[in-house]
Order: sequence, then structure tokens, then C-alpha cells
Amino acid sequence: MTSGRKRIHQRTLKTSIGCAGIGLHTGARVSIKLHPAEADTGIVFRRVDLIGGGTEIPADWSSVTDSRMCTVLADENGISVATVEHLMSAFCGLEIDNAVVEINGPEVPAMDGSAAPFAFLLECAGTVEQAAPRRALRINKTYSYATGDKMVALGSWSGGLRVDFEIDFRAPAIGRQSCSFLVDRECFKSEIARARTFGLLSDVTALREAGLARGGNLDNAIVVDGSRILNEEGLRHAHEFVHHKALDAIGDLYLAGHPIIGHFVGRCSSHADTARLMRQVLADPSGWEMIDLYKDDLVAPAWSERDAMVAFG
Repeated sequence: MTSGRKRIHQRTLKTSIGCAGIGLHTGARVSIKLHPAEADTGIVFRRVDLIGGGTEIPADWSSVTDSRMCTVLADENGISVATVEHLMSAFCGLEIDNAVVEINGPEVPAMDGSAAPFAFLLECAGTVEQAAPRRALRINKTYSYATGDKMVALGSWSGGLRVDFEIDFRAPAIGRQSCSFLVDRECFKSEIARARTFGLLSDVTALREAGLARGGNLDNAIVVDGSRILNEEGLRHAHEFVHHKALDAIGDLYLAGHPIIGHFVGRCSSHADTARLMRQVLADPSGWEMIDLYKDDLVAPAWSERDAMVAFG
């Protein structure tokens, strides 16, 4: 029975908008332009620097080919776009369903290492409501994956997307941190979007020898050396590290192609762990369903951050 319920519709950008920067891992100068797209398009990356200028890669889990240090999408010919998670997080947080991302290189620019510049672009472009209903993937049972001290899980939740995350680093500047969010537009903008990616100074040489972090610097990442934060301006807030891990998870989860109604828990986990979890979820459709979204689907139960900590034992 849907009489009297307010249906939620898909949204796209009102106008095109772009930016340019350096890829975190490739170090390549790259520009992107975000365009409106028709209903039911989803988020699509279009490599415009290659012959033909129109190779399209859908932003969904079927396109994920690497998730070691970032999330990489590729088509059947191996043409790829790397480090999509911060931009995808902004699309999710600002509730954009359909867009075409034109990109003239192999990696989304890092900007300042957070999702805030992308959220700013989306707000500047504006959004328009489309006729098609917004659909969501509603989780009805618990899926989990664990290895060593790392764990990810996705279970049912009665209102929108809840994300709980915990990290535990030996570096005293990071240490043990946890956060819990009911993710909506305002929460994303105020609590999550500005949290920057981070790394340990001791790892930089090994990463660069592996062909990664070539564009990383103090302008687009927090760099930690033991108990020291090497960035002159310090942290944006005390829990910036774990908030960024939540930001990454939100972006990766949006590769489901739709918003998720469910409860995600990450403990010391990575992009690769989330990828394993989501492949498990999508391979077992008995535990989830696709639904048209109505306003009352996103009304969360009574909840507090203290209650959320039970997720970590």
C-alpha cells in the first residue's frame, strides 16, 4: 500500500561543471567534467583522452578490477579510471543518481585528498529532479568478511545507510578511533566530506616503488610520522583519520549502482575488504531486494552514537 506516501525521484546535475588536478597515485595532471545524464544512467566515467574519445566505464562493482590502495574501474579492454572513491562518495552523499564524468586521464584528481571539492562542484552545478523513481538496495540479512584483525559486514537497518568504522594504528598520531554515522546530505557535508586521505611516511618509499602515491604530497594527503603530523596546518578535526575511512566506504558502497539501505561496519578494513564483501552480497540476492524509495523508508529508528559502538564488541 503506497497511498499517501511520498515517492523519492532520481536526481541529476542541472548543468555541467569541471575541475583539474593531480592524480594521487599516477601523479598525472588530469581534468574532469561532470555532466547531467538521463534517468537510469547511473554514474558513468568516459575517457575522452583516448582514440575515439568516448570509452565508457559504468561505476559499478562489475567494473572493479583493482582495490589494493584505491578503487579502480575498467572496461573489457582494460581501459581504466583509478581512485574513483572520493568522487563516488560525493555523488552518494549529495544524492546524485545520474551523471557522466568525462576524464582526460587514468585517475580522478586528488584535489585536497577529501570529497569536499567534489561536493562543492556538485552544489555549484545544482541538481534537478527526474521523473523516474529513485531505487535502493535494501539489505535484509547480514553478510560479513574477516581476515586477521580486519572485518567488514553489511546487515539490515530500517532507515537509510548507517556506517560504523573503527581503525587502530601503531602510529600514536592516529591510534585507535571510531565513528558512527547515519549518512544523509547534511551529515555528509558537515562530518565526512572534508576528511582527507592519509598515509605513513614510512610507507611512502615502498608505495612509490610499487607505482603508487606518485602524486601524493602534503597538499592532498595527511602524512604521519610516528606521533607527528607533517602537514603544517595539522588536522581538520581530531577524528579526521577514521572519518576518511568512512568516506571511502561510502564511495565504494555506491558502486552498487543505487543507494543502500543497510548497516555497514568496518574494522581496520580496506577497499579490498569492502570489494570482497560487496561481491559476496551481489552474488547472493536472497538477502537483499531492490525497492522504490519513499520518504518514510529513510526514517531511522531511535539511535545514539553510544548505541552504535556495540558493533565493535
